[in-house]
Amino acid sequence: MHEMSLCESILDILKDQAAKDQFTQVKRVAVDIGPLSCVEPEALQFGFDVVMKGSLAEGAVLDIARPPAEALCLNCFKTVPVKARFDSCPECGSDALQVVSGEELKIRELEVV
Repeated sequence: MHEMSLCESILDILKDQAAKDQFTQVKRVAVDIGPLSCVEPEALQFGFDVVMKGSLAEGAVLDIARPPAEALCLNCFKTVPVKARFDSCPECGSDALQVVSGEELKIRELEVV
């Protein structure tokens, strides 16, 4: 489960940001997880709760948003929604799609004390 190592990386980011901005407690971490990121939100939630124990983010809420995935069709040049990496263009049927969003895993917002 690579979500545990992702949670450890989130904790490292929180520690670095706490040292920079001088906060002592994290109340909420808002993240965006794209549907093409290969991250399971439930596993990330479980890992977050485990990894944050005893840290400045113990008891913090993990707020997960799932922004939609989109791709640019290199045939009809439209940006279209996709559900999977190798979907065809719903407009023209082409398989020549370039993903433009949906692969992200990023911290969007922190609520700190």
